[in-house]
Amino acid sequence: MKNCLLALLLLLAAPAWAQSSAPEIPFTSVPNFLKLPKGMNFGEVPGVAVNSKGHVFVFTRSNSAHGPAYAPTAAQLLEFDRSGKFIREIGKDLYGWSFAHTVRIDRDDNIWAIDKGSDMIIKFNQAGRVEMVFGRRKESAETESKPWERDLEKPLPHIDGLFRQPTDVAWDSKGNIYITDGYVNSRVAKYDANGDWVKSWGERGTEPGQFRLPHTIAIDRDDNIYVGDRSNRRIQVFDTEGKFLRMFSIDVQPAPGTKSVYGNTPTGARLDAVIGSPNSICITPGKNQVLFVGELTFPGRIFKLSLDGKVLGVIGRSGRKIGQFSGGHQLACPSEREIYVAETANWRVQKVLLH
Repeated sequence: MKNCLLALLLLLAAPAWAQSSAPEIPFTSVPNFLKLPKGMNFGEVPGVAVNSKGHVFVFTRSNSAHGPAYAPTAAQLLEFDRSGKFIREIGKDLYGWSFAHTVRIDRDDNIWAIDKGSDMIIKFNQAGRVEMVFGRRKESAETESKPWERDLEKPLPHIDGLFRQPTDVAWDSKGNIYITDGYVNSRVAKYDANGDWVKSWGERGTEPGQFRLPHTIAIDRDDNIYVGDRSNRRIQVFDTEGKFLRMFSIDVQPAPGTKSVYGNTPTGARLDAVIGSPNSICITPGKNQVLFVGELTFPGRIFKLSLDGKVLGVIGRSGRKIGQFSGGHQLACPSEREIYVAETANWRVQKVLLH
């Protein structure tokens, strides 16, 4: 009986598709789309999101001249209008700013910033006022205030409501909140729409329902939850109670001659370990939804997938030029033909229009 159950679990866990190639999707990258104030530059850009008005929100690792007791602060949240004109900075010198990770917009156009350095998730209303905070940053006056240590053999025990380098946030149709608590805790945390703790699921590992780095999360119109398990090079799908449903991976080989933007260009087993690693996920709105998945710095591509995991096309490759990508850390896809790509390695946001 146990063998039958194991075989069934492995069958459910098997990737839905195995593809070594995919068609290239032609696209245009809009040059100089975002207009920063004179004399201002982005730092690394890990976060980008778009609200219902088409305004673009950028979470950047700039402002690093300030800092707490043990490390420099690197976080600014900026808003641009739909034409790319700079509007404002949100949460200037906020207590929760430490090391920007991602930014998301909910269905009511509230702005959510996930800060990996302060271990906090911060909800702003449309006016830019803080409405909710999740987690708590370490106090700089305390001796234990230092970066979290990652002990792979003895992971730290999970604590309700305490995050250790969180990565992303998403919401289901009822407004429940799901936070990927990624680099240290390797789990997904669930709150209800009022901000009350419900549960968490997951732990460090490679089995279905376990994570090595839950780095990105998105939810489709049927409340299926897609978690980008980056270091395991797969996307796992759950229901709203954390029940494992299925998983899939992206196995499309890079174009010959593709070079890494920094570091040695991986080959052999090292290449196999990074192909399709889900650095970022977004799901298009509307009835006929698709996934866009951003890869790690190398090979650096963006993939278009059906919700069952079939690769429909590939966009771009690793590089520094406009129309190339490196460190596509977060994607925003307000439609199937319009994508915003936040790049950590290239310090920019690209607006990409698919042909």
